[in-house]
This record gives sequence, structure tokens and C-alpha cells, in this order.
Amino acid sequence: MSESEIPPDDGRPVDVYLDLLSIRMDTEDYRLLLRVVEPVLRAIEEHRLSGLDLALDGGDEELPQEVRDEAALVIATAVTGRMDNEVVELEVDESGPVRVVTDATTAADPSRLDEIADYIRQRHRQNDELRGIAEASGLPTDF
Repeated sequence: MSESEIPPDDGRPVDVYLDLLSIRMDTEDYRLLLRVVEPVLRAIEEHRLSGLDLALDGGDEELPQEVRDEAALVIATAVTGRMDNEVVELEVDESGPVRVVTDATTAADPSRLDEIADYIRQRHRQNDELRGIAEASGLPTDF
């Protein structure tokens, strides 16, 4: 979404957040951010998010972690309508650190973050089991 394609600010939290980012971020990083989040924001606006495959990458170019984090926060703001989202990094033994977006209250609660990390570990184990079953059955394992 180029700056000319951004809908006028109608008070939506995501518009306010994007306005703040346009002031705070380097111009090139901001343009890269818009290129990454534009398809997602359009899908949200058109109520077709359920079939969208979300990948926070810059296509052919490397996307800086700061831009990835901000893209995740923009999308979270668009989905939740909240501007208090935070990116937190959780240590998950099987896969290393995992970055998740959550609200500020959860981000400040170590026991809730442990629950989230446990859930991610459980999902990784389930996915590994399913991959094993799929492989043994001759089915694709790239899910």
C-alpha cells in the first residue's frame, strides 16, 4: 500500500498506528513495511482474512527484524483494534526462540508467557507426530 493508497484516517487504531510509524521509522523501512502489510490490511478490510497465508517477509529482499516486528504489530492492531500490543520473544526448547504478539498485560505476566510457550511446545510435538504419520503414509509433510 503506497502512501497514496492508504485510506484516510477515520480514527481506526491501525491508521493512528501507521501515522505514528510514518513519523518514527526511516522512510525506506516504512515503505517496506507498507509493502508487507498492505495485502493483509486489504484482506482484513474486505473480510477475507481466513484464506490468506500470512508471511512477514520482504519477498526477494531481506526484511529487517524491526520491520517484521512492526508489521506484526500493525496487523495485530488492525485485527484487535488495540494499540497496546507487544512483540515478545519466548524460549521454546524444540525450535529455539519464537516471537509472538500479545497484549501488554499478557506480555508483563511471566506465568501467562510460560503457558503460551508450553502451548507452542505442544503444537510442535503434535506437528512432528503428524509429519511422521504423513511420511509413513506417503503423504506430503510440508504443513
